[in-house]
Amino acid sequence: MRQHWLDRPAPYLPVWQAMQDFTERRQADTPDELWLVEHEPVYTLGQAGLESHILNPHGIPVVHCNRGGQVTYHGPGQVVLYTLVDLRRRKVFVRDFVTLLEQAVLDVLAESGVSGACRKPGAPGIYVPQSALQNPRGDALAKIAALGVKIRNGCAYHGVALNVAMDLNPFLGINPCGYAGLQTVDLQSCGIHANLVQVGDRLARHFAAAWETAGH
Repeated sequence: MRQHWLDRPAPYLPVWQAMQDFTERRQADTPDELWLVEHEPVYTLGQAGLESHILNPHGIPVVHCNRGGQVTYHGPGQVVLYTLVDLRRRKVFVRDFVTLLEQAVLDVLAESGVSGACRKPGAPGIYVPQSALQNPRGDALAKIAALGVKIRNGCAYHGVALNVAMDLNPFLGINPCGYAGLQTVDLQSCGIHANLVQVGDRLARHFAAAWETAGH
């Protein structure tokens, strides 16, 4: 499996197009790839996403893309892991693939010292309890990582975004992932001061290790 960082910060559209091109060109024996990137500010709306979830973009570009899920924000201080992998070749079901992505995030958060990170039934992504935050707001879970994937001819692209040290205000301009009032946080909100590249490398390492044993 090949892994590399894209130029940072990267505009969203060329990266999305490159993922599509790679997936269309790949053959049965094409090695899987992991792309790591930090994007320029952008809102992305999933294939079935509702524009009503975009409340006030404040001049941030909105891109309608072909991943699953609703609307999310990408920007500086967030690491995105794009997983260009052949599910059919590995005999991995989509649900199991999503579980692998989520588990990689959970592993990184545990390594970083975040306690209580979890999944939320019916709401893909990873969440942290208010007890993990420096400034708690009630009892609800807060979202720290969002994911969305696209499957084309048995091959996946798009992936998972983990918030490291961001300006979180742009999330107030949307209903994150389609949930009104959902609080979005980052590692910094949890009192963890981490290097984005190191976090990204750990995220890719955990996913790659799990992927190598998946489906067997």
